[in-house]
Amino acid sequence: MSARSDERVAYWLELVSTVLLALATVATAWAGYQSSRWHGEQAKAQAGATAARIESARASGVANRDAEIDLELFIQWVDARAQRDRRLEAFYERRYRDEFVPAFRAWLATRPFTNRAAPLSPFAMPEYRRAAADEVDRLEARATASADEAREDIERADRYVLAVVLFASSLFFAGISTRLRTRWGEAAILGLGCLLFAATLTWLATFPVSLAT
Repeated sequence: MSARSDERVAYWLELVSTVLLALATVATAWAGYQSSRWHGEQAKAQAGATAARIESARASGVANRDAEIDLELFIQWVDARAQRDRRLEAFYERRYRDEFVPAFRAWLATRPFTNRAAPLSPFAMPEYRRAAADEVDRLEARATASADEAREDIERADRYVLAVVLFASSLFFAGISTRLRTRWGEAAILGLGCLLFAATLTWLATFPVSLAT
């Protein structure tokens, strides 16, 4: 190879190395930033899951209290009916919670005292609903969704960390290529760095992006 050709090859190798160093540096910084952003998203999602579970525990306490009230009043009503005390029956009926009344009336409509096929109690009726219990289900679903989102966010952050490592490796190849004494060796190492950078960049393009708000 002539001296002029060697100078031309050296020029292009140096140019490619410089460009690779610049691009890989920017890409490394971007991947690191995205990793920190997704760690932040994971923390927010985890906090949301925790808050939902705390609210769910409170709603569960309310639901259990409502169920206890319904059960206690119904037992007292059954006892009053067994004693044929109509006034006491009416006394307990007036104290039923609004949510319990539709189930109680629907149960009475099945003639439970004469119909053997009737449900055993109002609690077995589809009309028996507790808003607090429904709220527990909703909050548990929200907590589960937030927890799933947190796991996805941490996986995204980990993938960005791996991208940082790969970009750093391409930086290493670009830097070490200039220290090699042979042009073919320099070109081979630089080519490996470019290939690694291009493959990582292509993979990175498939990642979701989190931007500051």
